[in-house]
Amino acid sequence: MSSLNKAMIIGNLGQDPEVRYTQANTAVATLNIATSERYKDSNGEYQENTEWHRVVAWGRTAEICQQYLTKGSKVYIEGPIQTRQWEDKDGQKRYTTEIKALRMVMLDSKGGGGSSQGGGQPQNQSQGGGKPMNSNVELDSNFDDMDDDLPF
Repeated sequence: MSSLNKAMIIGNLGQDPEVRYTQANTAVATLNIATSERYKDSNGEYQENTEWHRVVAWGRTAEICQQYLTKGSKVYIEGPIQTRQWEDKDGQKRYTTEIKALRMVMLDSKGGGGSSQGGGQPQNQSQGGGKPMNSNVELDSNFDDMDDDLPF
């Protein structure tokens, strides 16, 4: 049996995306995304725990991040977790763990910058360097009309 390496997060950017280009002129965007968990402690008081995630997007996805995302933007990120090894300026080995963004969906309303007022509907998305797509789709939640002749 094969294994699975997939992270899915929804959070807010802590700063504007940092974009650089490789020698082959491929865009690489680095995003710092915060996810928060809110819970009641043993005293009945609410506590909030924020976790920071380093995300790297490549190619067209990186360019879309640069063009449309700013500090505070709410995004959905999906992709594998990877750890890279590198040497710092002193020659010490360093490790960085990050999420490689294979899918990115912007969750803010149009023109909303850093606020989420669009009811959580994704407005654009990119899959692995594809073109952004409009994905505002309304789903009918009325299941009474479903056919009961299911083959299983």
